[in-house]
Amino acid sequence: MTAPALLGDAPARIASVGVAAFADVPRTAGADVTHLDWRPPAGGDPDLAWKLAELTGHARVERANEEAVARLLGVRPVWRDVRTARDCLPVLDDRATGERVLLHAGPPVDWADMCGPMRAGVIGAALLEGWADTPEQAQRLADQGALRFEPCHHHEAVGPMGGITSPSMPVLVVEDPGTGRRSYANLNEGAGRCLRYGALGDDVMDRLRWMADVLAPALREALRARTDGVDLRAVTAQALQMGDECHSRNTAASALLLRELAAPLARTAHGPDVLEFLAGNHYWFLNFSMAASKLATSAAHGVPHSTLVTAFARNGVEVGIRVSGLGDAWFTAPAAHVEGLYFAGYGPQDANPDIGDSAITETNGLGGFSLAAAPAITGFVGGTVDLALRTSRDMARITLARHEAYRLPALGGIGAPVGIDLRAVLDTGIEPVVTTGIAHREPGIGQIGAGLVHAPLECFRGALAAFPVPA
Repeated sequence: MTAPALLGDAPARIASVGVAAFADVPRTAGADVTHLDWRPPAGGDPDLAWKLAELTGHARVERANEEAVARLLGVRPVWRDVRTARDCLPVLDDRATGERVLLHAGPPVDWADMCGPMRAGVIGAALLEGWADTPEQAQRLADQGALRFEPCHHHEAVGPMGGITSPSMPVLVVEDPGTGRRSYANLNEGAGRCLRYGALGDDVMDRLRWMADVLAPALREALRARTDGVDLRAVTAQALQMGDECHSRNTAASALLLRELAAPLARTAHGPDVLEFLAGNHYWFLNFSMAASKLATSAAHGVPHSTLVTAFARNGVEVGIRVSGLGDAWFTAPAAHVEGLYFAGYGPQDANPDIGDSAITETNGLGGFSLAAAPAITGFVGGTVDLALRTSRDMARITLARHEAYRLPALGGIGAPVGIDLRAVLDTGIEPVVTTGIAHREPGIGQIGAGLVHAPLECFRGALAAFPVPA
């Protein structure tokens, strides 16, 4: 029976709530149906929903979140230096500890549980450090427990994809002049076969050695010509106006950063080679974006009663989040598979689950949260321009503020949504989105595509369960 037959000549206008299929039957019958994508809060768990209600509008939580957001927005990230990892990260100072330690992306994970691309990163780092002469020897070291592993996030550092950082690798030093707080990230290797994606081979090792022996000293020398360093907040703000979202698209930001140092770099001993490498690396700014974002979110961490998410990272097996008011605990869930576009010859069956610390940029309002700024990225990660605009609007529903410096021209110049609120994620059911690369699941191959992925709600449910309701 059709809608007019049921309701006479009056137009049938129906609002459908919840499951999308509920709208199909009346729509098929000719009714004008508006569907509301609503899900029960806290995934339908009654105990968590009650706790969520207790935390919503709670005066002490609101004040704590205001302070956490103010700390995050108050950070002014400045690129100060390029140093060897062991010189600025005590955990990697093998001269002092005598230990062979490597940092990795995401929440803690043991060698036995590591995914393929991260294992390849470990093997490559062991070769780079001279701890082993062959991949087989490196694997035996790991199997025998001769290597120790720590998350980058535990040491104010971040690393893309596998995130493997070893003692002799050069790292960026980013500082907030107001507080002296510092964060660190390794240097970006560029596109193609890279250790961060789990590629192995002489080409990968040769590039890493060149980066340590030539690129890092040249950058350090050029940076000395700028006594105030490089203002990464200003570079990011300009890049958003020029079509980047500063996670998976860094074309404008990389060019802007190169312009800042081009003249002093040209005067260094290996200036032409360094400039050629940087000019061909459109991902160059990614690691700066990550370090700057880590600096901002770390400043917001540790505020009692705050529900602001301060870390969001993946180790290729699990996704983990940290929350400002919950100390250093990780709340984890199985890593999701990335939906995206694949290079020729590869498909979803080849892909490793979501991996990398780069989601720290989303935690700071960039990447998927600023997708509206970068419509061109849809050609790389999939989707449409309309989806990009809608995604940034949706992310604003789960955040506490708008960034005062990072603005989205396609949405009228409003600030990027920043400060993921644990409560809002579980109240709306909207999962934070990430723009990211896709690594092959087998060690030694590398990147095979790029796409979009969402943080699983299970992480947030675990954090809410652990969150005490203030008196």
